[in-house]
Amino acid sequence: MKFKVARKTAVCTNCGFCQLICRSHENCIGCAACVDACPYEARGLEEISESEQREAVKIKVNHEKYSVPARISVLSALEFIGFTSVIYKDKEGEPGDTEIIAPCRTGGCWSCAVIINGDLKPSCVTPVEAGMEIITGKDAIEKKEPKRVVSGFQGHAVGGVGTPHWLKPRSFGFMLKFIEVACFSHGCILRCPTCQNWEITYSAAEEPLSPAEAARITSYERGRCGVDRMAISGGESTLNRRWLLEYLKELKRLNRDKKARLHVDTNAVVLTGDYIDALFLAGATDIGADVKGLELDTFIRITGIKESGLAQKLLDTEWKAIKCLVENYSDKMFVGIGIPYNEALISLDEIYKIGERIAGWSPDVQICALDYRPVFRRMDVRKPSYEDMLKVKAVLEESGLRCVICQTEFGRIGP
Repeated sequence: MKFKVARKTAVCTNCGFCQLICRSHENCIGCAACVDACPYEARGLEEISESEQREAVKIKVNHEKYSVPARISVLSALEFIGFTSVIYKDKEGEPGDTEIIAPCRTGGCWSCAVIINGDLKPSCVTPVEAGMEIITGKDAIEKKEPKRVVSGFQGHAVGGVGTPHWLKPRSFGFMLKFIEVACFSHGCILRCPTCQNWEITYSAAEEPLSPAEAARITSYERGRCGVDRMAISGGESTLNRRWLLEYLKELKRLNRDKKARLHVDTNAVVLTGDYIDALFLAGATDIGADVKGLELDTFIRITGIKESGLAQKLLDTEWKAIKCLVENYSDKMFVGIGIPYNEALISLDEIYKIGERIAGWSPDVQICALDYRPVFRRMDVRKPSYEDMLKVKAVLEESGLRCVICQTEFGRIGP
């Protein structure tokens, strides 16, 4: 097993974000969370010298004794003894007995959680320690209340991709009223260089919440803000399937009135057909799904997923989900589709082709064109102007779409 540690590079600005998210300040465990999170790409994984001796620690996994290297993550320790970890499982169904699904790998989503010394913990960023007792069995884990990191419970004045256009304000201002309350799930499978919520996406320092705890806070905020809509965004809200379904069910239980709307925003890259069915049955009434491109090169450029095989799987899943939502669920839930635009990331020709494909399924589905701006790792891109977004709107309408909203620096344009 080759050991790696995270190191600063010459472009480090000492912003401190890596220290905020790291769970092993004294001894790097090579989890790479800080590498993915650094907005300046100022940290990298470096293979350490083979001459460095790394002591062994004894642990128990599923009641069997093992000796594993010290100063690695629990996930790496499980891999060391023969487990397999995957970022994405492209076939529907549960993971195998020795398979751990770890999509975010920064400690936010808790999809990779195992039982450590009796408590549920994310295996991807938890340091292995001598004497640990680890249980990976699905039955045992499902007896524990699921958790993930969720924060930012607040009133929202603009809404998201899955917010109906007639509720959205036409201009930004200081006196906007709230139209929904939102919370933000930490952790994401993607590594978008223009992530607008990167400080939430990559941070796992906050205390994780159970679905019931999160639902109670959201319901309280609904009453405080005087709205009917309750939204969850991210990061990526769909990564921890069990948590999200239980959260929606609890929200539905706490908000029994007919006006309550449960809104899920997602990048749709892990959203299989059976998952969409489950979201609907759990209580979701509105869903907003983002498209990250039509061509593989564009998807890679926008998402930051460098491995082409994984990128293709995620792109295919995303488009299958969009088709399923538009064709099978537009009469059951409110469906909105987000399409990104920045000239440095995607061409108007590809925007037209995306619109043409969606219009072939339904020309009346709500489309939100999103002006991707300079943020996180792409401060070099030019912010799309109002005129740029007018062109995007015209292109999408020319493709056959009839309900196009464009997000601009001055507010929305469209119906």
